[in-house]
Order: sequence, then C-alpha cells, then structure tokens
Amino acid sequence: MTAHPLFDIDGRTALVTGSSRGIGRAFAQGLLEAGCTVVMHGRDPDRVRAAADALEDDRVHHVAFDVTDAEAVAIGVEEAETLVGPLDVLVNNVGIQHRAPLLDFPDAAWQELLDTNLTSAFLVARAVARGMVARGRGKIVNIASVQSALARPGIAPYAATKGALKMLTQGMCADWAPAGLQINALAPGYIDTELTQALVEDAEFSRWLRARTPAARWGTAEDLIGALLFLSSPASDFVNGHTLYVDGGMLAVV
Repeated sequence: MTAHPLFDIDGRTALVTGSSRGIGRAFAQGLLEAGCTVVMHGRDPDRVRAAADALEDDRVHHVAFDVTDAEAVAIGVEEAETLVGPLDVLVNNVGIQHRAPLLDFPDAAWQELLDTNLTSAFLVARAVARGMVARGRGKIVNIASVQSALARPGIAPYAATKGALKMLTQGMCADWAPAGLQINALAPGYIDTELTQALVEDAEFSRWLRARTPAARWGTAEDLIGALLFLSSPASDFVNGHTLYVDGGMLAVV
C-alpha cells in the first residue's frame, strides 16, 4: 500500500522559520522525510547551521536573518530562493513566550511578543507570497496555538498575539486565496519540548494538564507533523483561512 497521491509533496521546497530547535526542527525534519527540499532558519547562524548539519541530508539548507526586520526578511527570503528555487511551502513557526501578571507585564516584553509572534509572520509571509502570487500557487502555514482561543493567567499578551495570528491567517486568505494560495494556521496544544520543560517538570501543572486534556497527556512534536503535511499538500487545496487545532481535545471540553 502506498500513500494517496493527494498527500505527495516529494520535490517541493519549503522554508521553516525558527527551525533550529524544538517544534520548528521537527517540522523541518518531517517535511524532509516527506520528500521536500528544506531551508531551515534561525537568528543565530551557528545554531541553525548545526541543526541543518545534524539532519545529514544534502536537501537541507539554512539561512539566518531577523524575522522582525523587513529589510533582513527580504534579503533572507531571496537567499532561501537562491538556494532552493521558488518556495512552495512557508511555515511561519517563530514564536516566544513571556509569563508575568498582566498588571506587572513589562512594556518591552509586550512589544517583543508582538514583533516576534505577529509582525514576523506578516513580514515573512508577505515576502514569500509575492513570488507565490506571481506563480499562482503556494502553501503558507502559520503556527498559532491553543491560546488563539483560550487564555490563562500570566500569558494574556501571548494569547493576544496568537489570537491575532489566527485572524491574520484569515486576512491572508482573503487577499491571496484568489491568486491560488492556501493559507492556514496550525494551532498546537501543550507540547513537550525543551522550551516547555519547566512546565513539564512542574508536577502540579502536569496533573492539571492531563486532567484538562481528553487525551490525558502532553503532546509531542511528532503529533503535529501529520497536520503540517496535510496543510502543505494538495490534499488541502480547498482548505483556506482555517485554524487546525492539534490539542488532544482540549478545546472540545470544558
């Protein structure tokens, strides 16, 4: 038995931002294993180079640029397309978190969240979409969060950026779907990665999470790969402006 041809992305090109570690690295590896030529991205040139080298595949390339700087983004996207040709898939994965009570939330941290989680997705998608629109095809996957629909104490600004990213995804659909692009969001639930280790190791929080999630466990980066491949493939050609939650059922229950 072979995979259905609608899910075939062999030979396509993809740029995954924020892919030197964590979920982004898993996304890059998943696309590579599905047959894509992948450009990994990070802000630190040495770290992203090491991440790309670790995959030991000549279809893996890397670029380093600041996703919050419009000029740097334009140069970085041009470099990526010089390396692999026109981009078929963009995964906007860059994101950060700051936790603090809202009354005490620092102004600088608020701005950094907006710049990194929201503005970067706009800047990179705009730069990549120019070529996609001209070619009449392309897949953009913005990495949102279960916090696009749910809030918790201490992370209101993060939830605001992810909620805005969900709406930006719908806005991109409104503008670019007529040109043949599909723009969707993938929204992970609570995923066990190196960036969430403090919460994973917090016994009280992990008990709450397992009780709150119908799947009764933390998610893994591998749990997200199938959804990414679907949104990157012809199987999703009539799926547009959608947010696909991969959260173990958290949003389904109260």
